[in-house]
Amino acid sequence: MQLDITVRRATAEDCPRILELVQELADYEKAPNEVTVTLAHFTESGFGDNPVWWGFVAVHENNIIGFALYYTRFSTWKGCRMYLEDIIVTESFRGKGVGKLLFDRLIVEAKEKNYHGISWQALEWNEPALNFYKKYHANFDPEWVNCAITF
Repeated sequence: MQLDITVRRATAEDCPRILELVQELADYEKAPNEVTVTLAHFTESGFGDNPVWWGFVAVHENNIIGFALYYTRFSTWKGCRMYLEDIIVTESFRGKGVGKLLFDRLIVEAKEKNYHGISWQALEWNEPALNFYKKYHANFDPEWVNCAITF
């Protein structure tokens, strides 16, 4: 049975539901207490005067069932590249092609913006995600180490 799914650009009105899905992702990634962004900050960061992120939502029967959120990364070697911060489909819709719809839309967006590619991270234990990315012939880089400073 084919589901009626629409992928569209995220709007400010979508932010409460997107944050619910962010929490669902954090729970899945075994980090339930790590989501500390406020709705106001999240919304302003995507839809204020100087947005730093953009995204798409997957909608089924007027309910957001997934999203993909990205920002622009700049490489001094290559130029602009899309950085996929998060992509998630709510649990009850996983395995039904929703992630593919979102990821394919990201590819279209990256090409339209003349980015030279898409980068992202995946947890090494997240086999469903890794298998999904392998379908796109993604390169997995064992050489680089993630680094961060938290304030």
